[in-house]
Amino acid sequence: MQTLASFFLPRHIHLPKPEERMIKVESGVVVRCLCHWQSDRRSAATVIAVHGLEGSTDSQYMLGIARHGLAAGMNVVLMNQRNCGGMDHCAPTLYNSDRSADVAAVARNVVERDEVSRFSLVGFSMGGNLVLKLAGEWGEDGPREFRSVAAVCPAVDLAASADALHEMANRIYEYYFLMQLFARFRRKVKLFPTEFDIARLRGVSTLREFDDRVTAYYCGFTGADDYYQRAAAANVIDRVAVPALIIHAANDPFIRLRDETRGKILANPHISFVETEDGGHCAFLGERNGNSDDDGRWAENQVIEFVKRTV
Repeated sequence: MQTLASFFLPRHIHLPKPEERMIKVESGVVVRCLCHWQSDRRSAATVIAVHGLEGSTDSQYMLGIARHGLAAGMNVVLMNQRNCGGMDHCAPTLYNSDRSADVAAVARNVVERDEVSRFSLVGFSMGGNLVLKLAGEWGEDGPREFRSVAAVCPAVDLAASADALHEMANRIYEYYFLMQLFARFRRKVKLFPTEFDIARLRGVSTLREFDDRVTAYYCGFTGADDYYQRAAAANVIDRVAVPALIIHAANDPFIRLRDETRGKILANPHISFVETEDGGHCAFLGERNGNSDDDGRWAENQVIEFVKRTV
């Protein structure tokens, strides 16, 4: 099972220098995006990619999407969620799985500023929830340039996945996420001491507890249950009205799909659902064919092939 690879793969993907752009997502809040443009950006298809929990534009799957997308003649915009990619100092806010409006703001920016003719949203894990949530919220009323959406191991059932992280076999993953989240929150406390209270970390030993005492508290939810319920893309996945691809691994250690959600996915004629036996969490690594063009990243390749057909 290839799971830890999604966090600890060696960095071997080299890309041309992108345009770095700060995009306003709400008053006083900007996110850092890395934009890779084709020579004629208006006519090229555009991919807007969103990373997962405690990831960034440096995550290997993000670099893989950029590599495959650029090779296919596409523009690729890699989006750091707020706080991520070195942006902790920018505003006293936290990112979370409900902030699909941030993705919409980035899409609006590249459509209006760069006049791109068509785009696809791509997300991994938490980012997969965000792009599917936005697609469902847009439904049939999305921008005319919005052509498709793809998600790899999307955390669309947040409560079930958070609880799965606390299972004994998955404690190493939960520990990894908590250490990253604790470190980030401590940075936020130092940067904004009047806005955040370090005492809220006392006694937190699970992701659900962190979301209850920190995420929900600072992001306008009554608690973890309220956050998970309101932020889950499962609520609107039946409203997705553009071609959609969901890639899920049966052996993903902590992403869980409830039967009800699986039923909604399978009943939506716009969604292609691909479930593999292996792949772990965002680590669908195939055999390399010896070609310099083949990086072995199966899911990223499948996503770009899907975008080719739909955008």
